[in-house]
Amino acid sequence: MPGENLTRDEAQARAGLLSVDGYEVALDLRSAVGESARDVRTFRSVTTLRFRRTGEGDSTFVDLIAPSVDAVTLNGRALDPAVVFDGTRIALDGLADENVLVVDAQCAYSRTGEGMHRFVDPEDGEVYLYTQYEPADARRVFANFEQPDLKAPYRFEVTAPEGWTVWSNGAGEQGADGVWRFAETAPISTYITCVVAGPYHYVTDSYTRVLGDGTELEIPLGAMCRKGLAKHFDADDVFLVTKQGLDFFHENFDYPYPFGKYDQAFVPEYNLGAMENPGIVTFREEYIYRGKVTQAAYERRANVILHEMAHMWFGDLVTMVWWDDLWLKESFADFMGSFSLAEATRFTNSWVTFANNRKAWAYRADQLPSTHPITADIRDLEDAKLNFDGITYAKGASVLKQLVAYAGRDAFLEGARRYFKRHAYGNTRLADLLTVLEETSGRDMKAWSKSWLQTSGVNSLTPAVTYDAEGRITELAVLQEGDELRPHRAAVGLYRLTDGALVRYARAEADVTGARTVVAELAGAERPDLVLVNDDDLTYCKVRFDEESLATLRGHLGDITDPLARALCWSALWNLTRDGLMPARDFVRVVLEFAGRETDIGVLQMVHAWAQSAVTHYAAPEWRAEGGRLLAEGGLRELRTAAPGSEHQLTWARFLAAVAGSDADFQLLEGLLDGSAAIDGLEVDQELRWAFLEPLATHGRADEDRIGAELARDDTATGKRHQVRCLAARPSEAVKAQAWAQVVESDQLSNALVEATIAGFTRPSQRELIAPYAEKYFAVIERIWAERSIQIGMDVVRGLFPGLQDRPETLAATDTWLAEHADAAPALRRLVLEARDDLARALRAQECDARAV
Repeated sequence: MPGENLTRDEAQARAGLLSVDGYEVALDLRSAVGESARDVRTFRSVTTLRFRRTGEGDSTFVDLIAPSVDAVTLNGRALDPAVVFDGTRIALDGLADENVLVVDAQCAYSRTGEGMHRFVDPEDGEVYLYTQYEPADARRVFANFEQPDLKAPYRFEVTAPEGWTVWSNGAGEQGADGVWRFAETAPISTYITCVVAGPYHYVTDSYTRVLGDGTELEIPLGAMCRKGLAKHFDADDVFLVTKQGLDFFHENFDYPYPFGKYDQAFVPEYNLGAMENPGIVTFREEYIYRGKVTQAAYERRANVILHEMAHMWFGDLVTMVWWDDLWLKESFADFMGSFSLAEATRFTNSWVTFANNRKAWAYRADQLPSTHPITADIRDLEDAKLNFDGITYAKGASVLKQLVAYAGRDAFLEGARRYFKRHAYGNTRLADLLTVLEETSGRDMKAWSKSWLQTSGVNSLTPAVTYDAEGRITELAVLQEGDELRPHRAAVGLYRLTDGALVRYARAEADVTGARTVVAELAGAERPDLVLVNDDDLTYCKVRFDEESLATLRGHLGDITDPLARALCWSALWNLTRDGLMPARDFVRVVLEFAGRETDIGVLQMVHAWAQSAVTHYAAPEWRAEGGRLLAEGGLRELRTAAPGSEHQLTWARFLAAVAGSDADFQLLEGLLDGSAAIDGLEVDQELRWAFLEPLATHGRADEDRIGAELARDDTATGKRHQVRCLAARPSEAVKAQAWAQVVESDQLSNALVEATIAGFTRPSQRELIAPYAEKYFAVIERIWAERSIQIGMDVVRGLFPGLQDRPETLAATDTWLAEHADAAPALRRLVLEARDDLARALRAQECDARAV
């Protein structure tokens, strides 16, 4: 039988053969604490699975990834585990019409964030557990049919160490025998079941609402984190956003929250941002802030809270049949996160963040060789894992925003309401959604879907303007480019300089179709200084400019008064830079000129990241040092002039640390760390201390003892991750060899420490030092992919690709590997192809920048 990689064909065949009545899962987690006599620490997992045969055939298989199976019983008949279990599947034959399967297994605790993750807190020695499954790691914890369309109710019971608390999807309580038992869930998919266990700090609240029929809905709320983070946990703000979200979704979805309680667990060493397990949502604990952060950080957390809440309806209540339609949950959740954030919380400018941040992710993904339609062709689980990407999330959400403009907000929301009621606790495909949207909008959704959901790539929209002798517009046309020309509902804004401000004085919406669309409404308007296509960000496209508008932005971008329009222009200039149409040094100069005037802190942070990437990847090598020097000088200038104690001051301080390169820069950072220097209003808390120490380690000004002394100040899980990153960042051949060996030759590091080590290993200022590892990379990645979990494999293949060796020789070496490994796992080849594309893009942009001399 095949191994871990379940295919779509296998899942379809199994769904045609059987349906599932329910699971009873008993886990004994007492082995999580104390010493382990085994090489692999395990826990007992006993699953009772009741299912019916509904199709032709008398054999199937159950999914389970476990070190060992002690017993398998099917309908009272004992099966020999040595015969039926191959390490990933249990073969079943002789099926009856109604079946009861019992599997008694020893499952492994995880250190990779997949399955039952076990974390030991270095601060106090406490052990914390949580599960993470998507797309298919529930089989690491209990035997099951691991595919989203075989939904079933679950009953969990957990035996845990004394003094622990356990949570699952349903409400639970501890019996007199010490066992935690949980209420049966509604029918849900395997990948959203969940168990969280340990001595977590737990805070409670409640939400009540009177429904339309006069009944009162009460939802118990809970939020938890490690005890070591309790002093930093602002649960009140988490609950505030939670209640605002529940209000918004109940008002707009007209379907009561269907899963009883609503717990939110902030857990350590989490691979994702969060996971929508009904009744027990899990988040990365980095959303609990140990030091001062900007409002952009709180906005990101609120967006994630609301994104996961939207999943309770889009994804949990109604679930895709297979991962082809992953977008049916992720695109909607991404869109609804920003939508609800803008309308229900204090973060009213969330669409600015969406335009500037989320869509940048989409634009990058949609130009990679691995780009795919939003409704993707997912052949197997490895494909599924890699498709949690910028297309499925951010492009899908962008297209839904376009859909709202195309079909109307009321029709969109009424379509959602019908979708929930019609398919509650079921599974759907694209056609099911299109049907309700056609009903509510009266639009031809099949044609819209074909253009937007079933094709790949991003269009560019460019204004073409002609004027009469008096300077009035005679014609304004929008030119569309791309492999697939799509219908865009787009706005075109005209801006002019007035008293030092660049303000909009005319706007028109149009249906942009084909290669050229005339916007007749703007004929006769006075000559603008700036024409902004896709004003208000209604559609998904790359915005281009006519020459006059581009010249205006070079001199006046900071004069645009509207924050969304300004964000769109920053994004457009960045796309021009990435596409090799604007020299990187020109983008850096625009940043130096106008970033200090950017009022939206999230946009500023994104511009900072882009500026660093421009110098690191897109600037000509001979200008790279000069570009870095200019950024550091600009960062210091803005840091000193920012309002004391402001979030802009904090953001510029972090930026300076990221780009520091001179002795003077390092002396300032050292002084801020030891107290011999100060900047009025800047509080150097522990997180900022690590941010200042990292560049010192990178440039050889902080040795192992100095880094160890900082860990002694912050001997916590977070401090350990910072320490590991700083240690790996030191500019030494021996250090790099050790870091490489820890990640590539050993599997002892946890997922979080693998990530930290790779981040320290790959420093842009150390290109020559790590150059010898380019050849080694291509020699080991196929072995890494075969031996490690897919999450760790992805981290290593992406993180260690020699993209900093930005020379044609590296491109040629990548092409050679691809040619010689045509039969490598498709998911591995995809990762290498994507990295190759990034490298090729960087080389093209560097050529563009070199021509600007």
